[in-house]
Amino acid sequence: MTATAVLTPIGSATAAPAAPFPTRIPLPDGFAPEGLTIGRGGTVYVSSILDGAVWRGDLRTGRGSVLIPGTPGTDRAGLKVDARNRLWTADFSGGGASVHDARTGARLAHYQFTDEPGSLVNDLVITPRAVWFTDSTRPVLYVVPLGPGGRLPAATDFRVLPLSGPAADPGAFSNGIVALPDGDLLVAQMLAGRLVRVDPDTGASQVVDLGGYSVRRADGLVLRGRTLYVIRNLTNLVAVVRLDPSFTSGVVQRESTDPRLRVPATGDLFGSGLYVVNARFDTEPTPDTDYDIVRLPA
Repeated sequence: MTATAVLTPIGSATAAPAAPFPTRIPLPDGFAPEGLTIGRGGTVYVSSILDGAVWRGDLRTGRGSVLIPGTPGTDRAGLKVDARNRLWTADFSGGGASVHDARTGARLAHYQFTDEPGSLVNDLVITPRAVWFTDSTRPVLYVVPLGPGGRLPAATDFRVLPLSGPAADPGAFSNGIVALPDGDLLVAQMLAGRLVRVDPDTGASQVVDLGGYSVRRADGLVLRGRTLYVIRNLTNLVAVVRLDPSFTSGVVQRESTDPRLRVPATGDLFGSGLYVVNARFDTEPTPDTDYDIVRLPA
């Protein structure tokens, strides 16, 4: 083998190797996280199911701080950032959703979907024309239509889409949701252990054939192309599913596990990493309970 010398001209600057992104990002003690999403430039947002706070951090440095302070008696679950740098949150037991400026945290809008006791507005997906929310205890989706240029509608301009078929099964516990390329929606049913496709116009649904594989405890969903990451909380794993071109069936390629997983609730992709947040639902939260985000290979 012949070694080839590489000469650096005198006086030229040599770039230092880029520091690797941290594989673990600590969250504030006692935060009780639930939702996670990644926005512009590797900015990560995490919601609290304890008091509705939102923490914002940098994936490159691992540092962050609370963007939206918590309020006792409130909670938040899923959250997403749209193309206009607005942060949408599912306000869980509050029965609605809020929209914030992702830079300042200022609230821009609020939509009160229901006052029915026991409703849990859990997760959301943003499409070019609307934002869709799951309710884990009601057989419906909530829809906030977007105006021209993504304009936010008035507080009462949302609709409730009744579900039919398997998506409407009582006790199935609808959780994570993603949008498919053909316009349909894909919803995780955490307690039923399955995925269902939902027609956004009619609410009709069908089960996605996974060859008998159960996704019980499926919480968050992340879709890239035809690869679906199913984050299964109390089982401490991520099921990686390759969906067929029609998005009506899929094959589980692997179950990704890691000793750092401590009941992950959801996650998001950034480059070659899948970032998941450890919700630790099996641990009674205290002011000293530690929580974190961990990076897994995508």
